[in-house]
Amino acid sequence: MNIDEIGGHDMWYEIKVKTTSEATEAVSNMLYEIGAEGVLIEDPNDPVYTESKESDWDYIDIEEVKRHLEYQGAIVKCYFDGADVGSSDIQSKLTHLKGRLSQMESFGLDGGPLTVELKELENTDWNAEWKKHYKPFEVGNRLVIKPSWEEYQASEERLVIEIDPGGAFGSGTHETTTMCMEMLEENVTPDVDVFDIGCGSGILGIAAAKLGAKSVVAVDLDEAAVMTTKENAERNQVDSRFSVHHGNLMDVVQGQADIVVANIIADIIILLSKDLRQFMKPEALFISSGIIQNKVDDVVAGLEASGFEIVEVRRRGEWAAILAR
Repeated sequence: MNIDEIGGHDMWYEIKVKTTSEATEAVSNMLYEIGAEGVLIEDPNDPVYTESKESDWDYIDIEEVKRHLEYQGAIVKCYFDGADVGSSDIQSKLTHLKGRLSQMESFGLDGGPLTVELKELENTDWNAEWKKHYKPFEVGNRLVIKPSWEEYQASEERLVIEIDPGGAFGSGTHETTTMCMEMLEENVTPDVDVFDIGCGSGILGIAAAKLGAKSVVAVDLDEAAVMTTKENAERNQVDSRFSVHHGNLMDVVQGQADIVVANIIADIIILLSKDLRQFMKPEALFISSGIIQNKVDDVVAGLEASGFEIVEVRRRGEWAAILAR
């Protein structure tokens, strides 16, 4: 089900989790685990929504922020169609979610209160509720992320990436994604082949293609992500240089890349690095992110043990991205 299709039903369940800015990605992933096909993040501390270079306050719904002033952290929501999910099923999902949230501390994340609220809601314009928080924004010196439903007049020096996340993870607003895109901007040249591992919405692979990469291969274990990536590649008219595969990199991709990018989580990056070199040309670069600050040393050690040279560790907020060769 696409987010554009959820307007015409009678009753919905809303699940709301109060958390911290640093834990929104982890909480979002846990909501996907229980069957959410899209999440809404309300974070008054996220500069993407609270400021722009032109101080354009249209980027934020002031009344929405005022509603949550009693809680200064982030709120992550998802919705389930009451026609598809019964009351017993939603309770089962809540139980599973609470169990996963209780493991947050073991991930090294400060999840905040992690309170979970369930609400039954009458039909409303869910499209507008979700989309009003996602506006065009610039990344690095050359890129602009534009939601497919927004108007945007790009300057000549900016490359527009038009994204509809659909049910896949990856709107581009998170620090981990923007750091990866900056590193792609700094390293992609017209003669390179790029692999995007765990492609989500396809935003990183599309950025590489827009920046001039010769070819992009994207791979994800989630079928919804594969479909969304294909749609976004077509939307951005880069599909002639872009292929998308469903499954594990080791099983579904052949050949070698000049640049591999993976915005996942620290432990998976460490595991991935052990076998990744067979998919990389000599002197190839590995851009990895989704790494919380207290896991950086572990990832660096894991990469070095697998034969990588650390070129740069970039930090932003609670997160880091690593460029390795």
